[in-house]
Amino acid sequence: MTLPLSVAVVTETYPPELNGVSLTVERAVRFLRERGHRVSLVRPRQADDVGDGTDAIDRRDLLLTRGLPLPRYPGLQFGLPAPLRLVRQWRRVRPDVVHIVTEGPLGWSALVAARHLGLPVTSDYRTHFQKYSGFYRLGLFADVINGALRRFHNRTDTTFVATPALAAEMSALGYRNLACVGRGVDAELFSPARRSQALRASWGVGESDLAVLYVGRLAPEKSPAVVLDAFRALREDFPTAKLVWVGDGPLRSALARDADGQVFTGVQRGEALAAHYASADLFLFPSLSDTFGNVVVEAMASGLPIVAFDAGAARQHLIDGVSASVVRPPEPRTFIDAAHALAGNEALRRSFGHAAREEAERLAWPVILAQFEARLALHVHHPLATADVATAA
Repeated sequence: MTLPLSVAVVTETYPPELNGVSLTVERAVRFLRERGHRVSLVRPRQADDVGDGTDAIDRRDLLLTRGLPLPRYPGLQFGLPAPLRLVRQWRRVRPDVVHIVTEGPLGWSALVAARHLGLPVTSDYRTHFQKYSGFYRLGLFADVINGALRRFHNRTDTTFVATPALAAEMSALGYRNLACVGRGVDAELFSPARRSQALRASWGVGESDLAVLYVGRLAPEKSPAVVLDAFRALREDFPTAKLVWVGDGPLRSALARDADGQVFTGVQRGEALAAHYASADLFLFPSLSDTFGNVVVEAMASGLPIVAFDAGAARQHLIDGVSASVVRPPEPRTFIDAAHALAGNEALRRSFGHAAREEAERLAWPVILAQFEARLALHVHHPLATADVATAA
């Protein structure tokens, strides 16, 4: 157990917003508080906030700032800069370390304020914004975005990344002081035991029919068109198969125009989400824009056979031909063929799902978050040693 710390967490997304980043950050905050650390939270105010508090966060440790809606992402927002408020707040209650989750305007102002006060600063690299730009007709700005991200992270003492492959990629682009801390999964919540025949029946899926699952944002950067193409290809041989979309986003209406054989469940969470995973037979994840992909490890824990490109969590935790079909990017045809082949091989799907579940059981969140805690403590108690441990290995 490390000595108690005072940690200021700055993030532009947090529950009640629902996405992989917000949920992971909330879990980290809860873990640190349960370990006896004081955690203050800085984030934009949300329409769904109740009162002035946020679940486990004491009012005294919560600073809500102004935000604006994120273009083309209904329900999400970015925080407006608040450097003077942050300087006043952190002078009043000085944190031992500032951890910045997102690189938006609020994150940048937190970096400026922390540096002004001489505070240690760490950051997360969670989103390939420069890759997203190509999906929103902003591809000409990819180099500019990457340069801005690099400047931001190189001004922090350590940037946390999810996988060694991502660290190597970023190091080659000039990012410094990278530290690998992976992602975990709740293997009790996400479990094959949550399979529900009643839920399958509500999808119109019989006991011997195939349920193909996608979980995530219905947005261009997630490549849902590849999921749809793969489903249509395999449905030629499995006409009773159903494609279940879990999530929401700007492409939902377009995907639903020709919804033959498809089910749109909207956003699911908690035990309902776990039941959706466990009640499916095949999981498709074609995204190449994710730095990790939390849904992959959730599908693994649920015992699902997976088709994914060789990137992020799939590269880190799955073995092609042993625990999943992991295909070389970026050609969609290989992904579609792999999905079709796996759909027709029940024994292989069962074998992949079992192996994926075994790997997921090793990814306990307390172990992962204890590594994060130790890195934060190192910046406080041994600041001169951090350069030796924050590497791109």
